[in-house]
Amino acid sequence: MSQWSWPGALCGLAFGAGLLLVLAGMPVRRRPGLLARLEPYLLDAPRPSRLLSRWGSSEPVGLRRWAAPALRRAGRWVDLALGGAASVRRRLERAGLPPDVEAFRAEQVLWGTAAGLVGALFASLLWLRRGSSLPSLVILVLCAIAIGVVARDQVLSRAVRRRELRIMNEFPTIAELLALAVTAGEGAPAALDRVARLSTGELSAELSECLARARAGASLPMALQGLADRTGLPTLARFVDGIVVAVERGTPLAEVLRAQAQDAREAGRHAVIEEGGKREIAMMVPVVFLVLPVTVLFAIYPGLSMLRLSI
Repeated sequence: MSQWSWPGALCGLAFGAGLLLVLAGMPVRRRPGLLARLEPYLLDAPRPSRLLSRWGSSEPVGLRRWAAPALRRAGRWVDLALGGAASVRRRLERAGLPPDVEAFRAEQVLWGTAAGLVGALFASLLWLRRGSSLPSLVILVLCAIAIGVVARDQVLSRAVRRRELRIMNEFPTIAELLALAVTAGEGAPAALDRVARLSTGELSAELSECLARARAGASLPMALQGLADRTGLPTLARFVDGIVVAVERGTPLAEVLRAQAQDAREAGRHAVIEEGGKREIAMMVPVVFLVLPVTVLFAIYPGLSMLRLSI
């Protein structure tokens, strides 16, 4: 086989995969069949309430119906290889995304495909310029695919951390607003409704979902417990426990909310102090290894030059 056969094959493979991705994003106009036209009139089950649906359709964004089955099948292979479906579903809920593990695995397949295309192009350049061996190039492409799959998982974990940080930043204000509403004479459900309507953010969206579940038939303590389970934050878990105890036993709720808001502010202050200490230690690295040697050099160099002149 000639020298140009392998790079040509790799470039052709990359071009074909890229063409498939472009075609997957193109709109496909198909005439609906007889079954699709008659199905809305033959279904006996009523449509579910929109109060229980937070994200709408679970179909992956940007994927057409003819490409979604293949991607979901590949996503199941990735799930079998990596495992941890329960952890992925948990992190999707904590990130405020639909808990569709198959769609997330399909996204991992797309990320791996894109990284594999970049790796194939880079391997082709290595083949043309250096003539690297074929096994090393194949390993490079496989490593690129693995990096793309893992990168999507890391992006999800980063989204979870960012959302939890936003929730913790909003929590003291929401707790104080709830305390003011309860002090004004409103009950816990009315106070939650008022704060959820007048505020914006991640925590207010979670409160709105809790109220929607309560209106759909669930009890308010059960809906609030679902909020604590979705977020997984200890501070919010204590907040929910305080509201549930106050609702069930009739204990004063305003003082509990003010105390929890104060505790959240103190925890945020301690977190800022700890982060400042870490940054201070990190700032010592350029000072010790860059600024200090330059300062010593400027201090010693004139003396060394004078000693050379005297000698």
